[in-house]
Amino acid sequence: MTITDDRIDYGALEEGRHVNYWTLDRTLQREVARIYTADELEWARPRLESFGDLVGHTVADNADVIDDHGPELEPYDKHGEVQNRVRYPPEQLENERLVYESGIVADAFEAPPGRDDPMPLAHNLAMQYLLCYADVGFDCPVAMTAGSALVLEKFDDGSLESYYDGLTSRAYDDLIEGAMFLTEKQGGSDVGATETRAEWDEEGGCYRLTGEKWFCSNIDAQGTLALARIEGAPDGTSGLSLFLVPHELEGELNDQLYRRLKDKLGTVAVPTGEVEFRGTKAFLVGEPENGFRQMAEMLNLERLSNAAASCGLIGRALLESKVRAANREAFGKPIDQHPLMRRDLVDMAVDHEAATAFTMEAARLFSIRERAERAARGDLEIPDDRLEELETEGEHAYRLMRLLIPIAKARTGRMAVDTASYAMEIQGGNGYVNDFVTHRLLRDAQVLPIWEGTENVLSLDVLRALEREAAHEPFLEVVEARLEAVSHPLLADSAEAVEREFQDLGTALADLATKDSEYAQLQAKELTHYVFDVFTAALLLEEAQRALEGRRDGRDGGGPDARLALVARRFVDRQFDNRAARGITSGDRFVLEHFDAIVGYESIDPTTLED
Repeated sequence: MTITDDRIDYGALEEGRHVNYWTLDRTLQREVARIYTADELEWARPRLESFGDLVGHTVADNADVIDDHGPELEPYDKHGEVQNRVRYPPEQLENERLVYESGIVADAFEAPPGRDDPMPLAHNLAMQYLLCYADVGFDCPVAMTAGSALVLEKFDDGSLESYYDGLTSRAYDDLIEGAMFLTEKQGGSDVGATETRAEWDEEGGCYRLTGEKWFCSNIDAQGTLALARIEGAPDGTSGLSLFLVPHELEGELNDQLYRRLKDKLGTVAVPTGEVEFRGTKAFLVGEPENGFRQMAEMLNLERLSNAAASCGLIGRALLESKVRAANREAFGKPIDQHPLMRRDLVDMAVDHEAATAFTMEAARLFSIRERAERAARGDLEIPDDRLEELETEGEHAYRLMRLLIPIAKARTGRMAVDTASYAMEIQGGNGYVNDFVTHRLLRDAQVLPIWEGTENVLSLDVLRALEREAAHEPFLEVVEARLEAVSHPLLADSAEAVEREFQDLGTALADLATKDSEYAQLQAKELTHYVFDVFTAALLLEEAQRALEGRRDGRDGGGPDARLALVARRFVDRQFDNRAARGITSGDRFVLEHFDAIVGYESIDPTTLED
C-alpha cells in the first residue's frame, strides 16, 4: 500500500486482504477518536492497529476456509446416545483463540493490563466492526458472549459468578461463549408467545425447561440465555423469566437435544440449529417474570453489534470495490477513472461514512449509560460529587439511545445488503463466483436485516421509544445544538437544507402524536429513515465543522481539512434532493472534482473550495 499526500493508492493493492483494516479505515479511526476519552484513545490505538492487522491477515484467510468447511453437528454417538457434539474446523478454533485473547470481550468488562477501569462497550463494538471485515458469522458468538456477560453483570445475584468469569475471560482455555435462544416456531418476533415451560426441581436445586427453540445460534454455548414461563405466570412477555442454560454441567451433558443445524445462506461460522429442552437444567437469572426486560438489555447490545457488523462488512465491500476499480482496465484506463464508476464509489464511501458515524454515536450513548449504571452499583470508583451528574447523563443517554439503536440496526443492515450486492457487480462475473469474497459478503449481509428484529419490528420499537421514553425530546435538543454549531461558509447551504428538513421532521413527530395507533404504525418505517437522515446529516456537519477548524479527529497533525465537508454535503444532497429533473440539468460535477478526496481520503485545503 502506498500513500501519496495522505491519499491511499488502492491500485497498489491486489485485493482487500493481507492488509491492516484499521490502518485503511480512516472513517473508523476518526469516529473512535471522537467518542473515546483521551486516555482511552491512547491505550486503544495500538491495540486496534494490532487487531486490524490480525484480522486482515490470519482471521480473513481462515474465514474463507471456514466458509467452505464449517461446523458440523453430530447429535448422536455411534451407540445412538445423545452427544450434542459440534465439530469445528481447526481454522475456526484458531480464530477464536486469537480474537478472544485480543480482549474483544474481556476488555469491556474487566480492566485490561495498563488500565484501572474496563474500556467502554464502544471499544467492544469497534473491535467487532474490524472483525466483520473478515467474518460476520464469527462475530455473532462474540456479540452474544458480550451480551450474556452484560446480563449477568446487571442481574445476577452472584450465584452465577463462575459463568460471568468464563464469559469475560482473557484466557481462551478458561473462556465460555454466550448465546441467546429466543425464537420459537409459533412466535418468531412475538416473544410473548413463548411456550417453553420452567418447573422447579427441588432435589436438583434448579429449574428444568421443557419446550423447543427454533433458531439457536452458537448452539453449543455454555453461557446460553433462554426465556421460559414458570408455572402459574401470566401470558405474554410480562410472564417470562430468564434462565442460563449450560451446554454441560460438571462434565455431563445437559438434558437437551440439538436436533440439526440450519442449512443457511451465509454466516457459516456460527452453528445455528434447533434445540429440544427435555427437562433441561437451567438457573434463574434475576427476578422471576422479569425476563423480557432483562433480555432487552442484551438485545440493545446485540442490535448495536449488528449495526457495527454491517459497517464492517460495508467497509470490506467498499475496500474490495476500490481495489478492483483501481486495477481493472476497460476501454484503455482503470474503471475508477470513468465518471459512472467514480460516482458509484463516492456514494458508497459516503454511505459508509454515514453508517459508521451514526452507529458509533449510538455506541457512545450506550457506553455512557452503562458507565452510569456501573458507577451506581459501585463497580467504578467515581467521586461522590460526580455521581449525580453521571446519573443525569446516563438517563439522557438512555432516552436517546433507545431511539437511535433500533434505527442504527434497521438502516445499516439494509445498507450492507445493497453495498455488498453492488460490490459484487464491480467485480464483474468473478464477484458471483465462490472463489471471490464478495460472494460471501453478500450471503452474510443478507442476515443483517433479519437478526435481532426485522425492519418492521425495529420501526415499531422506534414508536415505543417516542411514546414511553419521550425520546423525541433529547433527539430534538441534540440535533438543534449540532446545527447551531455549524458556521463555516462551506457548510452553509447544506446546514440550511438540513434545518428545513429538521423543522419538517419536528412537524411530522408532532402530527404522528395526534394520530391513531394504526396510522402511526403505517408511517413507522418512513419515520425511522427520516430520523436517521436528519440526525446523521447534523452529525456529519458538526464533524465537518471541527475538521474545518483544524480539529481533525483520529489523525495526528495537519491543519484545517475540507474532506468531511464534502462528505457531509454529498450526504445532504442525496438524502434531501429536491433538484429539478432529478439533478440531470444541474451541471453538477461534484464526484469528478472530489473523487480522490472522498474515496482515497485525500485531505483538502478549505481555501480551494471557497469559490
